Amino acid sequence: MTDPQNNAPLFPPPQHPDELNVDLCVIGAGSAGLSIASGAAQLGLDVVLIEKSAMGGDCLNTGCVPSKSMIEAAKAIHNARTLDAYNQKNPDLTIDFAGIHKHVHDVIRQIEPHDSQERFEGLGVKVIREAARFTDSKTVRAGRHTIRARKFVISTGSHASIPPIKRLDPALALTNENIFNLTKRPAHLVIIGGGPIGVEMAQAHKRLGSKVTLITNGRILEKDDADCAALLKETLVNEGIKIHEHSSIDKINHKEGDVTAHISSGEDIYQIDGTHLLVATGRRANIENLGLEAAGITTTETGIVTDRRLRTSQKHIFAAGDVATEIGGGPQFTHIAGYHAGIIIRNLIFKLPAKTDYKSLPWVTYTDPELAQIGLTESAALEKFGAHKIEVIKIKLKEIDRAVAARTTGGLAKLICTSKGRVLGVTILAPHAGDLLGVWSLVIDQNLKLSAVASMIAPYPSYGEINKRLASAYFTSSLFSPKTRFFAALLQKLPF
Repeated sequence: MTDPQNNAPLFPPPQHPDELNVDLCVIGAGSAGLSIASGAAQLGLDVVLIEKSAMGGDCLNTGCVPSKSMIEAAKAIHNARTLDAYNQKNPDLTIDFAGIHKHVHDVIRQIEPHDSQERFEGLGVKVIREAARFTDSKTVRAGRHTIRARKFVISTGSHASIPPIKRLDPALALTNENIFNLTKRPAHLVIIGGGPIGVEMAQAHKRLGSKVTLITNGRILEKDDADCAALLKETLVNEGIKIHEHSSIDKINHKEGDVTAHISSGEDIYQIDGTHLLVATGRRANIENLGLEAAGITTTETGIVTDRRLRTSQKHIFAAGDVATEIGGGPQFTHIAGYHAGIIIRNLIFKLPAKTDYKSLPWVTYTDPELAQIGLTESAALEKFGAHKIEVIKIKLKEIDRAVAARTTGGLAKLICTSKGRVLGVTILAPHAGDLLGVWSLVIDQNLKLSAVASMIAPYPSYGEINKRLASAYFTSSLFSPKTRFFAALLQKLPF
């Protein structure tokens, strides 16, 4: 890069081959970092990408990809075992857990090339596989390399958070970072945490033959709609998962490969004996040992503080993905990391003041059925607007013919809108709910009217009919009102 005023280099030439002067330095090769490095390099910037661990980050190696691979395997096995719904005998099915492990890691290997060092070097990115540390706001050290850049992006992700429970030994606990390394099925998996990771892994392992007990200090999936979470809980319990809600863990005992959880719920005190312990109680941003103080970057316990343009306290340094903390920020999802990448590319390269906006943020818990949410839940809408200013429309899955044919009628969809029809949020508990949510993401993001969904042609029979039914239901009372009936009767008296 040169200064357009005098055609002189913006940086002096390096004095040593390990000194790099570049346009952009990205720290962290997870979802956000890879997207930013790829986009910037293809737009002509000199880019350095630094990653101390595996390329692809948490999503590829220990998060989304392995968990969904296991969930799909467990679903296929469950379906094979429940053929009696179709008047067929249950097959005598033996589960090879080592085979499940192989399947999970085969999927990772198939996706790895897209995130590989070789691919990014082919795009022109300089990849350094070392730990990075700021020495000042303009300089980063990574191994023997010194990198000076006009702009930096910190996208170092997050790691599993271990709660301070008495006698809990982190070295003897499973998290998402090591549970997919098991080649032998847990006989009894005890799970701490009722969020998406805990609930997904509970159902998957139960379907793969483990006994499963889940303990949470509130209700399961507290950020999701209460009615739909209760329906999902009923499904999980019917599958044989023991769920202890509103329970606290007093201590954990590890002994000879087994684990005992001492829990209390109200006045009841009891213990649960298991063989494996999975901790799924949230995540913490990876901000340690980055030299952020030397760079003058402001942090909190939850991560790096940014504005809505994802700029840190040093405006030439951005933060993206799980590590970024901003007012009104969204949950820690891979698709948020990808969204952040787009915001940063527009700011950093095209000089556009793009800002984050999470009004159309979707999230999905990949249980069977899936629980998908966008916008406000019913309780959040009631709190914000009051009951007199919102309408709540519910369609049960048993009203959808495709669900009846597939024997999947235990779900529910909710539309929350203003009295004037502006969509505030949608919750869907159904097979493929995450896919069904795409329509509502577009509606909320583009401020479309409900009539646009109500008038669309949905293929029959499909789960997608539920979206049309939700939107159409908003117009039912006015369409078939006495006033409309009177007007329709008058029209019938007019000649064609």
